[in-house]
Amino acid sequence: MANSFGTDILIQAQDPRQAAAFYVNQLGFTITGEEPMLSLHGEHINLFIEQGPPLGPVLEVTVQNVEEAKGRLLKNGCVIVKNEPDVPRCYVRDPYGLIYNLTT
Repeated sequence: MANSFGTDILIQAQDPRQAAAFYVNQLGFTITGEEPMLSLHGEHINLFIEQGPPLGPVLEVTVQNVEEAKGRLLKNGCVIVKNEPDVPRCYVRDPYGLIYNLTT
């Protein structure tokens, strides 16, 4: 099971531009894109901000098979927070409160 955390973190904010300004002005990120969401890149992580109710940080976890990983995680105490197969993305909250997006 060779899964790995990526360097991408996603957050949702009611006002993505205001949130982006905070990270640019206070932490030195650079806005590098605006579609489909605001993209900010730093030296070690990439931060993406989209409009929506705050979920907290969503980490990205790369797996070999999203459906297999999702099934295994659900059987072991995880819950789906947001499932958008058309995007595609699936946010999972594990029993310890960490939220991550499963991707290949």
